[in-house]
Amino acid sequence: MNATDRTPADLLRSALAADPARPLVTFYDDATGERVELSVATFANWVAKTANLLQGDLAAEPGDRLALLLPAHWQTAVWLLACSSVGVTAEVGGDPAAADLVVSGPDTLEEARACSGERVALALRPLGGRFPQPPAGFADYAVEVPSQGDRFAPFAPVDPDAPALVVGDLELTGAQLVERARTDAFQHGLGAGSRMLSGLPYGTWDGLSAGLFAPLAAGGSVVLCRNLDRLSGGGLDKRRESERVTVTAL
Repeated sequence: MNATDRTPADLLRSALAADPARPLVTFYDDATGERVELSVATFANWVAKTANLLQGDLAAEPGDRLALLLPAHWQTAVWLLACSSVGVTAEVGGDPAAADLVVSGPDTLEEARACSGERVALALRPLGGRFPQPPAGFADYAVEVPSQGDRFAPFAPVDPDAPALVVGDLELTGAQLVERARTDAFQHGLGAGSRMLSGLPYGTWDGLSAGLFAPLAAGGSVVLCRNLDRLSGGGLDKRRESERVTVTAL
């Protein structure tokens, strides 16, 4: 990655410039059998569309706080990078009542209703499918995002020294996040082309780092696994082999 990158969005731009066709996020849900693989270019396109939705339709601005009530999932990774692109602080598992807007999965809708600002819901269905019936009071992400623009430009430059991520008691600026991700990548032995399998939840820095930020900072990719406990005996070893995994975080 470029040594001048100071936000997660910078890391993604550098990855796109280096090799847009290589895999970036491979997602498994072992409760449903879902497997999704996104190249750098495809992932960046989802991020651009989501950032346009966030900045345009939802009128989010730098410094706004977004409660992100989603599990470890490829669409969660998209939202994390979209927030960074706009300058919005992503509060993973944050309090919706104290947030400017909220993004919720299907299991946290009642909790998310405490947000007085804009509310977005994700069905988290295979292939990014929409809700069979949209939840009242929420915009359905799968309905709103396809029509958004494929290129994104922020209305105001993103300040790398402004808060970018809150998870638990940890708050990081964009620049601090990038430095921690680089440090973690070094400690895991990640480099360009590395494949890191993560079964960790996104509710901690370790999970976010292993499941997105460290591989991105290293020029590698992540195999993100949800409900890994559903795998039968020997299944994990087979996945490591088939996905050419070089590092594992469980």
